[in-house]
Amino acid sequence: MGLHPLAEQFASVADAYERGRPEYAPAVIGAVAAELNVRPGDRVLDLAAGTGKLTRALLAFGLDVVAVEPQGPLRDKLADRIGAERVRDGLAEAIPLEDASVKAVTVADAFHWFDHRRAVAEIRRVLRPGGGLAVIATLPDWGGASWAHELGSLVQASRPEHPHFDGPPWQEAVRDAGGWSEPREIRVTTTTRADPDKIIDHMASMSWIAAMPSAERETTLEQMRTLVLSGDTPEELPIQVVVGLTTPT
Repeated sequence: MGLHPLAEQFASVADAYERGRPEYAPAVIGAVAAELNVRPGDRVLDLAAGTGKLTRALLAFGLDVVAVEPQGPLRDKLADRIGAERVRDGLAEAIPLEDASVKAVTVADAFHWFDHRRAVAEIRRVLRPGGGLAVIATLPDWGGASWAHELGSLVQASRPEHPHFDGPPWQEAVRDAGGWSEPREIRVTTTTRADPDKIIDHMASMSWIAAMPSAERETTLEQMRTLVLSGDTPEELPIQVVVGLTTPT
């Protein structure tokens, strides 16, 4: 059992990930808490936490968060930001927590990397009765920028087979496992100040771009940078956050 080869690339672009990926607005955490009946002080697992973008927002809400992340460079940044006592080395398929030890599990932009069957079983194991799972996807909406279509085409052309796009959705794994409520989704729309440098960092943090040979990667990022800097970008851009929810039955 191990990481998908593309997932391993995040360790090499941890700084770009931290700079370029959007923060989670309080409204997102409030929606998760309301849907899963989570209150300040409740213990929550942030699984595959990365550099801790979501973890920090959960902590700011007042939750007692434990963050599990398998990659050392990402885990180090996570520990620096939230304290090593909250961080665990581990995989979704072998969560290093006791049975029935958390009220909720959150997974942000990472479920597609998991062995779904094993991960769903492990998530169910660590959830307390009445707990629930939130699978979160963040979708920057760059449609208002003049370069959006060209950048999207460039991203699509650069992408190899990828589990996020080509694999089965998380809802299928939950339904196949049985014993979970029918998955549902809510959407929270927020905005972020547009920063061309952060947009390029976001591109650089994509796993398949990080996995390119160095020269190809630099050429691709330079093409993206030229597109963005030469075009028109609104002062603010929407962020669509899709929150998938399910609870054990």
